[in-house]
Amino acid sequence: DKVEIVRIENPETSYQSLELMVEHVKNILIELELPFRILRLCGGDLGFTSCLTYDFEVYSAAQKKWLEVSSVSNFETFQSNRLKLRIDNNGAKSLAHTLNGSSLALPRIVACILENFQQENSIKIPKALINYTGFEKI
Repeated sequence: DKVEIVRIENPETSYQSLELMVEHVKNILIELELPFRILRLCGGDLGFTSCLTYDFEVYSAAQKKWLEVSSVSNFETFQSNRLKLRIDNNGAKSLAHTLNGSSLALPRIVACILENFQQENSIKIPKALINYTGFEKI
């Protein structure tokens, strides 16, 4: 039900890579023309494995609330330590940083498209999906 994205990174560039993952998800939501917001989780809301997490929420017109559709996180060395996942940086071995994300929760995205693009007698298809659906309205 979700598309997962994973990166194994050099510790020196892991936070830049996290921002690239954020941009990736953000650009998909922009292309889908959905109302969304990005939340940077505070320390108290982070899972104990994550060092930094961004949640993406799309507005559900039917439920009149925001629904989480994606989350991207930098776990730094938490996962790589357990996996013994190391990188070779010019002869100096160190633990890699791991980044994970759910690119999109598909059932919620489909529901939000249906809700946010509803018209009087049809549902408009977002422009980015017309080439894949072959039609402009349902």
